[in-house]
Amino acid sequence: MPKAPLIVVDAANVMGSVPDGWWRDRKGAALRVRDALVPLAADGLLGADLPDWAQQGPLEVVLVVEGAARGIAAVPHVRVIDAPGSGDDAIVDVVRWEGRERRCLVVTADRELRTRVRGVGAEVVGPRAVRAPSPNQRRD
Repeated sequence: MPKAPLIVVDAANVMGSVPDGWWRDRKGAALRVRDALVPLAADGLLGADLPDWAQQGPLEVVLVVEGAARGIAAVPHVRVIDAPGSGDDAIVDVVRWEGRERRCLVVTADRELRTRVRGVGAEVVGPRAVRAPSPNQRRD
């Protein structure tokens, strides 16, 4: 049986994509991102600019956290990896070692990281693919 597609989420970049005060409580913000990923692992990601295969589940979801956000627990359907140093380096390593022989998508807006993960075979989308819309924001 083939492995589920791998979705690797850059927690710091997704948290930073919305100015909601995340910098006052990085661990709490990472918990909110983690919890928002749970239904996406089963149902697929949201948005029109995604590969078809990522818009349906099941997906294996990995959240990579760094710095003050480290130390949050995994939950069913979302594995959490604490980056020992650079979150970007940890994401590249996950893609390189766990993204072999299956589709892999990295969620980040970081230009340098996008280039690095494409170099090891991943596709890339921005944070909107995993962020819940605010009440004033429409989803495509």
